[in-house]
Amino acid sequence: MIPKVFKEVIDLGDGREISIETGKLAKQAHGSVVVQSGKCMLLCTVVSNYKQSDVDFLPLTVDYREKFAAAGRYPGGFFKREARPSDGEVLTMRLVDRVLRPLFPKDYHAETQVMIQLMSHDPEVMPDAMAGLAASAAIQLSDFPFECAISEVRVGRLNGEFIINPSFAQLAECDIDMVIGASADSVMMVEGEMNEISEEEMTEAIKFAHEAIKVQCAAQLKLAEAFGKKEVREYAPEREDADLAKKIHNLAYDKVYAVAKAGSAKHERSASFDDIKEEIKASFSEEEQADFGSLISKYYYKAEKAAVRDLTLNEGLRLDGRKTTDIRPIWCEVDYLPSTHGSAIFTRGETQALATVTLGTSRDANQIDMPSQEGEERFYLHYNFPPFSTGEARPIRGTSRREVGHGNLAQRALKGMVPADCPYTVRVVSEVLESNGSSSMATVCSGTMALMDAGVQLKKPVSGIAMGLISDAESGKYAVLSDILGDEDHLGDMDFKVTGTADGITACQMDIKVKGLSYEILVNALKQARDGRLHILEKLTDTIAKPNADVKEHSPKMITRRIPNEFIGALIGPGGKVIQEMQKETGTTIVINEDPVTEEGIVEILGVGNEGINAVMAKIDSILFKPAVGSVYEVKVIKMLDFGAVVEYMDAPGNEVLLHVSELAWERTENVTDVVNMGDVFDVKYFGLDPRTRKEKVSRKALLPKPEGFKERPPRDDKKRDDRRGNDRNRDRKPRRD
Repeated sequence: MIPKVFKEVIDLGDGREISIETGKLAKQAHGSVVVQSGKCMLLCTVVSNYKQSDVDFLPLTVDYREKFAAAGRYPGGFFKREARPSDGEVLTMRLVDRVLRPLFPKDYHAETQVMIQLMSHDPEVMPDAMAGLAASAAIQLSDFPFECAISEVRVGRLNGEFIINPSFAQLAECDIDMVIGASADSVMMVEGEMNEISEEEMTEAIKFAHEAIKVQCAAQLKLAEAFGKKEVREYAPEREDADLAKKIHNLAYDKVYAVAKAGSAKHERSASFDDIKEEIKASFSEEEQADFGSLISKYYYKAEKAAVRDLTLNEGLRLDGRKTTDIRPIWCEVDYLPSTHGSAIFTRGETQALATVTLGTSRDANQIDMPSQEGEERFYLHYNFPPFSTGEARPIRGTSRREVGHGNLAQRALKGMVPADCPYTVRVVSEVLESNGSSSMATVCSGTMALMDAGVQLKKPVSGIAMGLISDAESGKYAVLSDILGDEDHLGDMDFKVTGTADGITACQMDIKVKGLSYEILVNALKQARDGRLHILEKLTDTIAKPNADVKEHSPKMITRRIPNEFIGALIGPGGKVIQEMQKETGTTIVINEDPVTEEGIVEILGVGNEGINAVMAKIDSILFKPAVGSVYEVKVIKMLDFGAVVEYMDAPGNEVLLHVSELAWERTENVTDVVNMGDVFDVKYFGLDPRTRKEKVSRKALLPKPEGFKERPPRDDKKRDDRRGNDRNRDRKPRRD
């Protein structure tokens, strides 16, 4: 039986469309859709178990994968199968998860999976921009308890005009690249990179994206209505006890408020809160504790959150005693690690990041191999967050999604300030050594200083700050918090990280946890972030005012040289012999790439000190050397022969030519050694190719004064000689018999 297909089409307003279709594929999933734009097709399926898990959180898994077959390609590796997700796929998973997770009920704990697969790739369409739309559309067709439809779009700005979901080619020319996630009513997530834009420009981009999202949300609801909206499933909600909540609030609120107001350090404050919690627990009998279970802890944390928020809204004070606009104390240091190419420490309050920089050739570039994107990154940043940074001991299971996301944010913040003509591949690694909020922003700051310490000529230094928001809808009060602590991240209504130079924003990441946040509050928050960012930037430039003029003595220096295409083979040599010997003899690394436009060879020479680099440059000069007809060159005798001497050009070692005995002197020369000997240095004149021998001709005698009365023998006429010899042979030949 042919399945009935339901479809909705979204007009992007510029001739492009996005379609949402259901009813054909994956019908046993609780919801499934195919989202298509051009030839790009995403299949999204959602499933949620009907039995609640025993955990006290939502076990939601968002999985985004790009199938290599979608682009007509084979996966790499021995087994030729898709393996662990790439960083690009992980980043897309995070973008979708951050918008979906807050819209499930707090007490919904069923195992839930959202799986998005790129099934067909279109080079003109960026699939990650449609992943949020696909996830929400599939959920709308399910019976999940989910608050409302959402969508995500990418917004770019090309030649001053905003574009929704630009192509790869368009995005490369844009000065804004932002992904915005929102419902029809509220913006919920913003992430992207920019070319030093203002706070107002960023807000306009968000508004533009939100209008497109409203259309996509309406299309999802229309599709669900046509398909047949399912009744929301029933599930066992968490136990609630209003009387217990009130009792614990009364027991905890004043004590927590007092501790919060004291402005103590993280560990001291946490210990005091734990004491209050244990004291409240002890006020209940063992039977009551067994009966109430985890409700006591749950209601205590609610009371703690209320007290800390009220302290900020009522008195403008924060957990560590700061006012809302205060930045924690900062100290910085560069050149801390003696053997790295660049290093820096950035410490802000109880958050510390140690960044290192390593300089390399194009061979060290980070390779991107995804069905939707291939290429390499010549600047990349890795972020490591070990458990000791928060005083914990827990298993280490490879790079986490959080580490990938925070590293990507810091990379996007800095990469626009690395000059396009930087000859190196640059890798920055941030080791978070202490963390109490804003570790990704500490990475931006330490990374900036480490790059300048390494001698990378940054256009401008970049700093970053994490901001928070506490608001009360009833009273209308709100407080924007500069440089938030880890605890303030959890209890606040907005967490947004902003990076930039003195002239504008370079990257941002924002999660908004309250509905209907006004753009006025958002702009005010961004302006407060700018003040904090500039304060931090001043601390960085006080430590290192500008990039070091050159790399360190122990760091490799990079020289780039272009050579004509026809000389690439000579430089490499048969089986790579020439280039391998050069690298071994000079202690350098030599990489040769071909310019795709001019087809010239681009030679990268990386070495510590100038001696090895100069030797390679001399060898390249030697290979490229072409003597000019009529020019005079200094040569050295390197080999003696009976009929002349082999000489080497002094300006191009390795380039040899035969100096014939007849070109040594005007007088007749019986023995070559009568005129020159091994190691002699003198000048010769270059005549180009000899028409008789078809070999290069040089002459020493041409530069000597001609002896008086000297008569040079006329050159032999080889043609007449050959004709004469031929006639002689014919004359001596016997007549043929008939």
